[in-house]
Amino acid sequence: MDKIIPRWEWRSFGQRFGEAEARMAALTPEAVQESDEVYLLPGAGLSAASGNVKVRAELMDIKILQQVNADGLEQWTPVMKAGFPLAASDVVRVFESLQLPPPALSRASYTFDEFMAAFAQPPDFVGDFAGGAIRRVDVHKRRVRYTVGGCTAEFSDVLANGKPTRTIAVESPDAAAVMRAVRELGLGGYSNTSYSRGLAALIDDAPERYAVIDAGTNSIKFHIGERDSAGHWRTLVDRAELTRLGEGLAQQGVIIDAALERTVAAIGGMADEARQHGVRALAAVGTAGLRIAANAEAVLAAILARTGVQIEVISGEEESRLAYLAAKSGLGLKTGSLVVFDTGGGSSQFTFGHDSTVDERFSINVGAVRYTERFKLDQVVSLDTLHEAMASISADLSCIDGRAKPDVLVAMGGAVTNMTAVKHGLATYDPSIVQGAVIDRAEIERQIELYRSRDAEARRAIIGLQPKRAEVILAGACIVRMVMEKLGKESFTVSDRGLRHGVLAERFDT
Repeated sequence: MDKIIPRWEWRSFGQRFGEAEARMAALTPEAVQESDEVYLLPGAGLSAASGNVKVRAELMDIKILQQVNADGLEQWTPVMKAGFPLAASDVVRVFESLQLPPPALSRASYTFDEFMAAFAQPPDFVGDFAGGAIRRVDVHKRRVRYTVGGCTAEFSDVLANGKPTRTIAVESPDAAAVMRAVRELGLGGYSNTSYSRGLAALIDDAPERYAVIDAGTNSIKFHIGERDSAGHWRTLVDRAELTRLGEGLAQQGVIIDAALERTVAAIGGMADEARQHGVRALAAVGTAGLRIAANAEAVLAAILARTGVQIEVISGEEESRLAYLAAKSGLGLKTGSLVVFDTGGGSSQFTFGHDSTVDERFSINVGAVRYTERFKLDQVVSLDTLHEAMASISADLSCIDGRAKPDVLVAMGGAVTNMTAVKHGLATYDPSIVQGAVIDRAEIERQIELYRSRDAEARRAIIGLQPKRAEVILAGACIVRMVMEKLGKESFTVSDRGLRHGVLAERFDT
């Protein structure tokens, strides 16, 4: 063999890779290559130390994992390229590379067909792999090669035992260069998966898991969804942590250190949980607080450095579009005029549409944190102060004045899901009750009075209300009340499918 230069490798499998596909399509391909290869996997399951063993160009080709660095990159070293007939000693090396016990050998050497007949189960084998058996995977690849940041990058269409998938890979002897290239392609949130593990998951129809973090002004929302081979989604994790990232933002114009610390702790825990669940990718988006904070760039850099999570700050219009997508699909709404609004800590997003068409979407800086701080709505509030707050909200919502009354009004976000939980007295949040619930104007008025007459500490005793939302819930209820009034609706339908669900559908659904 030629001089061996160990290379750091990064790879991910899936049907869609979002922005990375567009970025690679804009590059000039350096080579296109098609090949038929045979991968060999241990039938009893891959161990962390299993080698990458395949037959390509009539050579038994083995690479061994040398090390994994702090970024999860794997360094693989070629250790054998041997032609057929394969010597008995090389057959033993194949088994050792797969972490399997070598069998008793009856020949001094083996042709390809003899090796496969003696040691490998055929691609269409169904059943248990008897001790030590090798699993054969017939793979056809179409690889398009590029150079990204000095690294070799490939985008491949793969057919493994008749099942299709796609894979993007980046490799170089320089680990730091690989990570820069991965981020340049927009793949920083994707997990690194070796070829053998990716093939095993594909042919076993292993469910695919994906995670989304929504870094809002008041709360950090987290979702892990699992998609089976038929394309059906199942929720594994769906929760929020109130970190008040936007605390003091309206007055100071920056995200303060205490808010950053709370947010880093929450996002770091979510990233750890995502890894424990074996997600293929994690997408993280930031909204109003990170759009307007003067120190947003430094905050994003600190979060990346301390948690490994790269947050993409999206526009208010994009936030509206994704929320609309989540609500429409989650509630099964197909015809008629529809307004979806999502009110958060720093802004509110509106999307107006009909049937399957989005007519208009926009975001305005109407959020619960701002009014809470301006009018001290975390305290017991007089009627005069309440009316002042409502008048200010009304003025800031003037852009929805004079609109046609929609057939359906859908509300989402932490304020409305908490109000729904309070209405139903949910000591434990139950999405099956919240999703699709209808809240009328009388219930909103009742809850405004409930919150107005109590300070934040007293509100924490209200069943259904998250304790950390006690400070901002009155402002949220007032915003919801004013939206209903301006759009002429006596009630709205609740969607507990928020921005995170829209991101999940957009980035990772097939």
